[in-house]
Amino acid sequence: MRLEGRLVELRPFGAADITPAYVSWLNDPEVVRFSNQRFAVHTAESCANYLAGFAGSPNHFLAIVHRDTGETIGTMTAYVSPHHGTADIGILVGDRRVWGGGFGLDAWRTLLQWLLGERGLRKVTAGTLACNEPMLRLMRKSGMHHEASRAAQEIVAGAELDILYFARFGDGRRP
Repeated sequence: MRLEGRLVELRPFGAADITPAYVSWLNDPEVVRFSNQRFAVHTAESCANYLAGFAGSPNHFLAIVHRDTGETIGTMTAYVSPHHGTADIGILVGDRRVWGGGFGLDAWRTLLQWLLGERGLRKVTAGTLACNEPMLRLMRKSGMHHEASRAAQEIVAGAELDILYFARFGDGRRP
């Protein structure tokens, strides 16, 4: 599977993608500041184990590739429930040089359209901390709508924060 957006290409993440740069993203406090990845120390071995968990499953682990340079700039996941026709997606744009350039939004829209269109899922969901403004903008700009909240669910820098969940249905209805 290869999906082409305006700025990025999405392709399966493979063992060759477990580079020192990739591992460094997962260990960069700024990159993972809103992710529970911030609680772990990542190694090439831990990354290989994570990748192995996708084998034989309906889920997708994707590399986000900058179309102009060919460089991998991030990753996406889609945890698919075939029985329910749903997927929960996530994104990590690890290359800080491209932050704010629309690459994350392009990747998000590309995967969302594929899952709801060609893949034929009925609903795609995602969640983020209430303080993660870039992610909230990305979800809203991609046509997702607030579906639910979990009050004071996680703690960041000593503050209790809500997790906000968003969804988009393939048939256009709103949650």
